[in-house]
Amino acid sequence: MFIKHKYAATALLAGLGATASIPAPAATWSDAMVGYRVGNDFHDPGIDDDVRKNIVQFSYVGGYSYGQNYFNLDVLNSDSADPANGSRNGATEFYAAYRHQLHLGKLRDAPIAFGPVKDVAITAGLDLQTKNNTFAPRKRMFVVGPTLKFDVPGFLDVSLLYAQEWNHCGLPACRSVPGFSTDIKFDPYPRLEVAWGIPFELARLPLKYQGFLAYNGRKGKDYFKKETGREMLFRSALMLDVGQLAFGKKNTFLMGVGYELWRNKFGNRDIPGVDTDTATLNAEFHF
Repeated sequence: MFIKHKYAATALLAGLGATASIPAPAATWSDAMVGYRVGNDFHDPGIDDDVRKNIVQFSYVGGYSYGQNYFNLDVLNSDSADPANGSRNGATEFYAAYRHQLHLGKLRDAPIAFGPVKDVAITAGLDLQTKNNTFAPRKRMFVVGPTLKFDVPGFLDVSLLYAQEWNHCGLPACRSVPGFSTDIKFDPYPRLEVAWGIPFELARLPLKYQGFLAYNGRKGKDYFKKETGREMLFRSALMLDVGQLAFGKKNTFLMGVGYELWRNKFGNRDIPGVDTDTATLNAEFHF
């Protein structure tokens, strides 16, 4: 299973690399980041125990004349409470997300602004995920829909998206029981995405409140013909700009504390491990 997982991860990264090699308009601004966060109270479907996860993050966002691109890759390493298939060691998960925004105001040379909204965009993207545990998931999700871009310090984007998802189940039950399926195409569902990064100052400390919220509607039945549940992921962090405070270099090195809340993870419900509430320690290096 480790070999299969290794090849799956290689294919995932190769595919993303091929996409990135397609010629695109030159970026007018960009921000690349390597981050790390750790928490002790994560959960995964089917696992009753708390799971410690060390997470390395690679992120890029850049603007061009008609919009912007965003890419993020999380590499999540669990402790032994969430084991890799056939091993006592913790599982490793790769989760990649790409979003492209086409800013409608830039197409017409005038922002589509109203109230607190400074422009409207069309967002499209995909998520790719793989993990070397017994379940051996291979999530593929496509999203498209409108985004409202709010006029705030930093940014606040609210997107209402159409989502279509495919996945894989490597459990013996999915392979051997009649009527079960190892590969599944879920029903389309609505997805709300909110992303924000708000810088502010408190007691002369340069701070930023950042985060992400995703809310998914029901997506039909799972591998075992059981109705899926509504899913919510809320991840946020309060970050101190240590680089600015110590060296006068703004937005280079940040540290802080975060919180993750996940309900009905991946649409699973009424089984152990589908809900997470955990604090995290976070660090980011921007270049």
